[in-house]
Amino acid sequence: MNISYNSLKGRIPNLPIKLHNDYLPIAFILNSNQLEGEIPAFLSQIDALDLSNNNISDLSSFLCGKIGTTNIRTLDLSNNQINGELPDCWEHLNSLKFLDLSNNKLSGEIPQSMGSLVNLEALVFRNNNLTGELPSTLKSCASLIIFDMSRNLLSGRIPSWIGENLQELKILTMRLNRFTGSVPVEICYLGKIHLLDLSTNHLSGGIPTCLSNFTAMKERNLITRQILRERKISSDEFNYNNIYDFNVLLMWKGNDFVFWNPDVLLNSIDLSSNKLTGTIPNEIGYLLGLVSMNLSRNNLNGEIPSYIGNLNLLEFLDLSRNNLSGNIPSTLPNIDSLGVLDLSYNNLSERIPRGRHFETFGASSFEGNIHLCGEQLNKSCPGDETIQKPQEPVIDSEDDNSVFYTALYTSLGLGFFAGFWGFLGPMLLWQAWRIAYMRFLNRLIDYILVMVELNIANRLLKG
Repeated sequence: MNISYNSLKGRIPNLPIKLHNDYLPIAFILNSNQLEGEIPAFLSQIDALDLSNNNISDLSSFLCGKIGTTNIRTLDLSNNQINGELPDCWEHLNSLKFLDLSNNKLSGEIPQSMGSLVNLEALVFRNNNLTGELPSTLKSCASLIIFDMSRNLLSGRIPSWIGENLQELKILTMRLNRFTGSVPVEICYLGKIHLLDLSTNHLSGGIPTCLSNFTAMKERNLITRQILRERKISSDEFNYNNIYDFNVLLMWKGNDFVFWNPDVLLNSIDLSSNKLTGTIPNEIGYLLGLVSMNLSRNNLNGEIPSYIGNLNLLEFLDLSRNNLSGNIPSTLPNIDSLGVLDLSYNNLSERIPRGRHFETFGASSFEGNIHLCGEQLNKSCPGDETIQKPQEPVIDSEDDNSVFYTALYTSLGLGFFAGFWGFLGPMLLWQAWRIAYMRFLNRLIDYILVMVELNIANRLLKG
């Protein structure tokens, strides 16, 4: 039954009907209405229940009632008004695969009995007020693909059993909590991970150097992603027990977005806004499928690994507000897909690399590095000054040569003018000069002819 996206109000009546069917799954899709109150007991007989985007306020009576919910596989109660602590009666829901209680008002600790959900594939408690540590019993949920605990008040250390026992995880997000301690090395056992988000906690220590074990992030696949769309309901009439539509909240290029279809989600690592120290591991350069990496607002030092230039699919890179030093690797301009780059407020030095589209990044990508120079910062580099100095005398010598040749050509022109008209001018003006000149030419011609004839006669006599 699908009556989603209507204006239904009030409580759902507890109908005295039998719904369970041994052969076909039964789904009730009532999301995006204005339903309120508690969930009636008769709905515990079905296989899939979607009551997201309503005003449901009570969960205990449904889960802990007399009628068992042993058949339910999908339970989506996200975006409701459920408050108080989570009920501690999950033992009989061992068929549950998808549980989404995000965007409610839940408080208190996560109950130990949730560890009995051994078939769970998605556990989403995003944006509540849950406190305390993660119960160790959750390590029994070895089938988990999505583990979303973001935007809560959870504390303690990130347990090592996440990497040791939940090796099917593709999505692990614990951002905006109060976790302390270091990033456990066991996190590297998550070979299928696509999204690792531990940002905005109180984590310390270094970044594990075994990140190259993230096998899924090494694959260079074309990503099709959808952002901020409406809820999608499965149209497969034979699979209504699997109506849960995966989504995850991710900071993308500086803003929060809801991404859908995390099975083909972009590969992302976000460890920003912690207290991490040490260097950025070179092993990050092996994650060729990485699309987004945010390590900003930590205490990382050392140089930016040149291997980051191997990440040809990288679209978003934020290393700002650390203590990184040295020059910007010349390999970074090789990443043609890079759309957002932030290296600001570090201790980087020397010239900003040139090439390809790197000049399109503005000053905000590099500001706060007092020893960095380049066109983007409108700041000349020391090398630029040494190149310009020897050019100055060359300019002076060119000026001197131009003056010399100008004077030479001028004097030649004046000399030619004076000689030409000094010789021909008198002959043109005075007749006596013309007659004398013509006589001189006649005598000269006669003399030349006589001399030629004598030379010819002498040769003939001798011959």
